[in-house]
Amino acid sequence: MCDCEGSLLSGAGAPGQRNTLNVILGIGTDLAEVERYRFDQERLAWFARRVYTDEEMEYAMRKRHWAERLAGFFAAKEAARKAFGFAIPWREVGVSHERSGRPILKFFGAASNLPERFGVLRLHLTITHTATTAAAFVVLEGA
Repeated sequence: MCDCEGSLLSGAGAPGQRNTLNVILGIGTDLAEVERYRFDQERLAWFARRVYTDEEMEYAMRKRHWAERLAGFFAAKEAARKAFGFAIPWREVGVSHERSGRPILKFFGAASNLPERFGVLRLHLTITHTATTAAAFVVLEGA
């Protein structure tokens, strides 16, 4: 059973908290060039329908540098696909945030139980970006 609620996965417990040893089931990383996500309104609408969840679009568009957020979300989706070892449909995996700001992955539709099917107990996600590049790293932990 995953240390999360439903299909929402977060990282390990609080810093300094003692955890049982788990094995790494998968890792994935990806880089995205921010310039590729500076869309005009027509292309932005297309990508929003095909690639991003409503929550991702709402979050990104509230930010001054929204293209950096979209590039980071895309990198996170790619990193998750690499960690699981196959293509997850774009809108069936999405980035959300805990109250602390920590990024987490949510799974929807046919992928909603993907972590449980693969024995994932913990999923770690980190995203970083500059004005030109976004990067994401995903680690899947299991027993």
